[in-house]
Amino acid sequence: MPDYGRPIEFGIFLEPAAASFATILETIELIDELGYDWIGIQDHPYNRAQLDTMTLIAMGLARTRQVGFFPDVATLSLRPPAMLANQAATLDLLGNGRFELGLGSGAYWDAIVAMGGPRRSPGEAWASLDEAIDILRAAFDGARSVSHDGQIYQIHGWRPGPAPAHRIGIWLGVYGPRALGLTGRKADGWVPSLAYVPPAAARAAMEKIDAAAVAS
Repeated sequence: MPDYGRPIEFGIFLEPAAASFATILETIELIDELGYDWIGIQDHPYNRAQLDTMTLIAMGLARTRQVGFFPDVATLSLRPPAMLANQAATLDLLGNGRFELGLGSGAYWDAIVAMGGPRRSPGEAWASLDEAIDILRAAFDGARSVSHDGQIYQIHGWRPGPAPAHRIGIWLGVYGPRALGLTGRKADGWVPSLAYVPPAAARAAMEKIDAAAVAS
């Protein structure tokens, strides 16, 4: 595995189960006390048994001092990028720069459609991520006005804000060759799921990301 010139960081992946929210908050506090670097929290808004991820992250930031948080990963098909930019910046301000944005296009399309979201083809899902990154970047980088006329998103004269506490990183939870290439070209990190990328396949996927990053 290549050396990326940065220290190894450790994190915990949590399920925001509504039935055990008190235990989740205690676990978050313990993770912070133990010195872990990150807490990633699932985002499945259509799951009736789970808490809202962004609200739980806000509570977690308020109850911790050093650990960072990210949605693992935010469901873009139910969280439009302009609204997501506002949520992310707000959380980053509340946490004094301890928020990063894990992002995915969506996967459980029947559940997404049942909640009022779109059913996207693989090509549309890829395009939604590609366009959303541009919109989010403009917001995070302090653009006074954002317009975007794309295949998926149309934004005209949006005035983003507030500004985040730091330049929020965008980490993609994606797996196909085209999406891995997008990760290398435009994203700041990759957050794979063990269910989709076993350890034996991680090296090949990272090589695709690295090649795209170098080519860009």
